[in-house]
Parts: sequence; C-alpha cells; structure tokens
Amino acid sequence: MSTAPTTAPATTPAFTWPVRIYWEDTDAGGVVYYANYLKFCERARTEWLRSLGLDQQRLVERDALLFVVSSAQVRYLAPARLDDQLGVSVTVVEVGGASLELLQEVRRCAPASAASSTAASVLLASAQVRVACVQAGSFKPRRLPAVVLQAIAG
Repeated sequence: MSTAPTTAPATTPAFTWPVRIYWEDTDAGGVVYYANYLKFCERARTEWLRSLGLDQQRLVERDALLFVVSSAQVRYLAPARLDDQLGVSVTVVEVGGASLELLQEVRRCAPASAASSTAASVLLASAQVRVACVQAGSFKPRRLPAVVLQAIAG
C-alpha cells in the first residue's frame, strides 16, 4: 500500500447538509457570528461520515479511533442572517496516510424562481479543513483504516 497522499478532484461537493439560521446563531449586528461557521462545518462533516456508514461513536468504541481537526482556514465572503437556509458542503480534496484534507463551503440557498427550475446559491464562507485520524486516549496519529478509505472512495 502506498503512503503517498492521493488527490481527489475538488469539483462537485460530495455531500451537502442543510442548516437554518436561528436567533441564537447571530451576533449583535444580526448576522451569523463568525465562529458558528465552524460549528456548521463540524455538523456537515459528522453527517457526511454518517451518510458513508461511519458512525463516530462506533469507531471510538470498536476501533479506538477519533477524527480531530488539526487545522482550519476560513475565508468569510458574505454574511448569513436570521432565517437564512444554508447548505454546507464537504468535498474531499486529499487523502493522506492519517489525514483528510477537506474543502467545505457554506452557501445561502435561494428559492427557485417561478421562471427558473434551478435555485441559485451565494457562497458565504469557504473553509479548508484538515482532519487527522488519531488513537483514542493517546491522540497519537494513526493510519486511516481500510473501512474509512473504502467508504470515502465510494
């Protein structure tokens, strides 16, 4: 098995999770507080793993495996506001021996107009997130197990 990272094309998002903006998500200016975008990305990653059949609690209990964020870089482009409907995507950019590089985008979903059958969306934030695979308890890096690699590959 090769230890060199593989790169997946970052084109169409592999997964998108819907998020509604509530009062508690906003700051005094009436826009989503900047740190909440990271929470939305976390939820989308969790649901993405679940959609692949990877239950994080089961991975901890059965395999003593955890996923931890080792880095996150967020670019904020436009504000989300109360009652906005967002879509938070997860796209695998690179698979390493013990980590995943993910592109996550937060978009405001616009309703489809009567004249158009497609809904437009506005990119609000873009995050480059590296998730490391670690041994539960020690937090030492460990290789991505075959079950995870197979699920990601489809």
